[in-house]
Amino acid sequence: MPQRELILYIAASLDGFIAKTDGDLGWLSMVEAPPEDYGYADFVKTVDTVVMGRKTYEKVLDFGIPWPHKGRKCYVLSGTRSGSDENVSFFNGGVADLISEIRQAEGAHIYCDGGAELVQELIKHDLIDRYVISIIPVLLGDGIGLFKPGRPEQNLSLVKSVAFSSGLVQLHYERARSTVRLIITK
Repeated sequence: MPQRELILYIAASLDGFIAKTDGDLGWLSMVEAPPEDYGYADFVKTVDTVVMGRKTYEKVLDFGIPWPHKGRKCYVLSGTRSGSDENVSFFNGGVADLISEIRQAEGAHIYCDGGAELVQELIKHDLIDRYVISIIPVLLGDGIGLFKPGRPEQNLSLVKSVAFSSGLVQLHYERARSTVRLIITK
């Protein structure tokens, strides 16, 4: 059974922020160009499990739209909420334990839907297999950074990049794994 990949699929400003300081995401609308969805519909067909942080979950609820992950198993990492609701199960333990548990069951890939604190923990435990980062052509100047300081160094391999007419550039990276090669000489 192949390992279920954990994929971070997220948008950020050119200067690396995923939201303004107050959590505002209105700037994302500058690249809306229906029916262009920047590959999102195809991407979500490859996942059956979603992990997100509590603040991201609450932000999604604030959108006032139907739950976007209907039909997928959703976990919200939270230190303040427990149990479950009609959309998600709240998880209070360590993220490495959760991802290990998810990967032990058969299924499709795992989608990390944010936010910054969860991304930090996933990187800290070297759990993200692929990064799909849509760079929005705006400099916010300040906000909630996608990558926080204090994380370990990681090498990534660029798989592809796609530039769209809206100015959005989507970067696809895989975690670079070092391989040990045994060379036998006579």
